[in-house]
Amino acid sequence: MELKEFLNLDIVNIGKYSVNAFDLIISSLIVIVTIILLQLIRKFFNSRVKAGKIDKGSAFSIYSIIKYLIWIIAILAILESLGVNLNLMLAGSAALLVGLGFGIQQIFNDLVSGIILLFEGNLKVGDVIQLENNIVGKVKVIGLRTSKIKTRDDIIMIVPNSKFINDRVINWSHEQGSTRFLVEVGVAYGSDTQLVTRLLLDCAKEIPEIDLAPEPFVRFNDFGDSALIFQLLFWTKEAFRSENIRSKIRYAIDRKFRENNITIPFPQRDVHMISEKK
Repeated sequence: MELKEFLNLDIVNIGKYSVNAFDLIISSLIVIVTIILLQLIRKFFNSRVKAGKIDKGSAFSIYSIIKYLIWIIAILAILESLGVNLNLMLAGSAALLVGLGFGIQQIFNDLVSGIILLFEGNLKVGDVIQLENNIVGKVKVIGLRTSKIKTRDDIIMIVPNSKFINDRVINWSHEQGSTRFLVEVGVAYGSDTQLVTRLLLDCAKEIPEIDLAPEPFVRFNDFGDSALIFQLLFWTKEAFRSENIRSKIRYAIDRKFRENNITIPFPQRDVHMISEKK
């Protein structure tokens, strides 16, 4: 069998539709070229990230957009090479989508939201975010329909992208390296407020995860019902583990206050009994 005859040999033959060996070879070449091209693009972005020209989250978002576009073009080219009438297919799919529109409305909403996330760049891989239900997690993957976040309990959550667009989301990593947190503590009335302030600052300096620039500071927040309320405010780059940092601060505060006879009072009420004279 000559090469020309082999290339024209029908592999699939269904009615008027047929696919020969040449069509399959062209389709395979398109897939191979697409994979190689995407690998080269990924290597380019990785080199830019290592050189500090672009951050990892932005590189991932841009690469994801390019990847989806290239695969769409590749699939259309494969269908064209196999002799599929794209105009007829698009017309048929449009009618099908109209019929299924109400059923796939949420899926379509998630897909559009994913495209918006990738283009806007407000949410990037590695960002620490807080959802409306107070779940804090680190973004691991931003997909076209869903994204994955890793919670503080090391649980991977799959979140529809529409949640990031329609709901209120706090991004602790957006456009800044450090995030501010606070620890609140009450001390007994009559305590030396200057000593309390100094001890709280000393506690912050003991924790290596706390940034020294900006410096932590203490706020005398209020006169409570049974205590003087102080707040220790600090910045850290480890926003994802902020609860662990706050726990370390509380241990340090408890130790420092005991060493310096500063009392953390119990909630208490003074009750005055008035008896009527008969």
